[in-house]
Amino acid sequence: MTSQITARFEPGDPQLVIQGAGARPASATLTGPRAHVDGRITGGGKTWTVRFPLRASRWGGPELPLPTGEYRVGIEGVEIDAQLPMRVLGGSSRAGLRAELRGAALVVGPPVDPVYDDPDAQGALERRYVDRATPLENAVFFESFYGRGAGCNPFAIDRELARVAPGVIRYWSVVDLSVRVPEGAVAVVEGSPEWWRARSAARLLVVNDWLRRRYVRRRGQKVLQTWHGTPLKRLALHRPGFDPRRAGAVVKESLRWDVLLAQNPYAARILRKAYAFFARPIWVEGYPRNDALVNGDPAAIRRELGIAPGERVLLYAPTWRDDRQEIVDFLDPEALAAETGAVVLVRGHSRTLLPGHDVAGARVIDVTGYPDAAPLLLAADALITDYSSVMFDFGVTGKPMYFLVPDMEHYRGELRGFYFDLAARAPGPLVRTQDELVAALAADPAEHADRYAAWTARFNARDDGRASERVVARILDQGLLDR
Repeated sequence: MTSQITARFEPGDPQLVIQGAGARPASATLTGPRAHVDGRITGGGKTWTVRFPLRASRWGGPELPLPTGEYRVGIEGVEIDAQLPMRVLGGSSRAGLRAELRGAALVVGPPVDPVYDDPDAQGALERRYVDRATPLENAVFFESFYGRGAGCNPFAIDRELARVAPGVIRYWSVVDLSVRVPEGAVAVVEGSPEWWRARSAARLLVVNDWLRRRYVRRRGQKVLQTWHGTPLKRLALHRPGFDPRRAGAVVKESLRWDVLLAQNPYAARILRKAYAFFARPIWVEGYPRNDALVNGDPAAIRRELGIAPGERVLLYAPTWRDDRQEIVDFLDPEALAAETGAVVLVRGHSRTLLPGHDVAGARVIDVTGYPDAAPLLLAADALITDYSSVMFDFGVTGKPMYFLVPDMEHYRGELRGFYFDLAARAPGPLVRTQDELVAALAADPAEHADRYAAWTARFNARDDGRASERVVARILDQGLLDR
């Protein structure tokens, strides 16, 4: 069935409305890499209407604008050939999104007025707010994984700061408004005037990765770099192959930081040298993000994910690769679920969130887009990883770990390199194939108990459930913020 169709965007509660003539379609969907929306179909006989809400709820959270990306518009039996120009729906960068219909593709972007897409316009915004003479606010500018989520150490610090110093303003840098920010916080979309103003006005910046765009410190501003994991793989100045430009960028970046947070003494030593972070303090306080592994409720997380009580849960969380954008394909999650009878959670690295797409399958749940990793570690009965720093966090739980590493020689010898011999110290078995993994999952993990104990003694001594308290206390005691 084909018909002449018309299309329009409706603001307010943003919707894409498509109308046509003829028999009523049986189904209508918007399908993107990290979100799926069903259209509401009305009419029939002579004409029909499909309304696609441009908002979605995930993991039981509030309805938020669709994540940035391209969505296929599918209406059964209808060929979509409509074109709609780009439009900001919602009126500002604090509500809504930007959308454009190109045939059967809906392109969604952050709700930043297109006038600010121009590099000259961004430069003007930067100069406007960096050069301001107005006083700094008693505020924090948080950013986690380049604004792709609101989790990790910055999230845990936010929650403790909101508890003990509720008068502090909390801004969160986000790539778009599909990112759920903590209660009481203010979302600011990267590149918007609000974003530039907030980053310039906040007395303290708390980030877990490099500061994007050009950052110019205002007098009195401080930067707390929490980083995002104890390193196994070589990073920054220690990466294989000397590149003068990379080295210069590393040193320039680390000079922006006033304080560096480390999970343990081992990480502090590595990070100080890898980032040439000399003559400035490193706080070795454990990782705030791991407080949830001590104090959280795994049953609540399982309910949120739709997992029945008593189910075995395996979490597959590999790191990213320098030579590919999407998650590695060394494991078939659906086959693993069938072979083990478990529910398999798949968690890609934050760098695979935007270019990738959700994995589907029976008893498989893709949780790459879940707001924070710590609750997933809490919900899992076992972790399957490779070279990810998640191995250093999961030790807090005391639950088994398995290392699926078919490319270890390539990764260790060509891509990154390691700081220590993983095979000699891993607190669980290293396997090369999925068959070996299934066999290891059926074996008694007690044979790795001694290594596991040594691992947690070295890496998790300060992960006692109170790291957030200690970090926030130091922030307030040292006058980086006022209560």
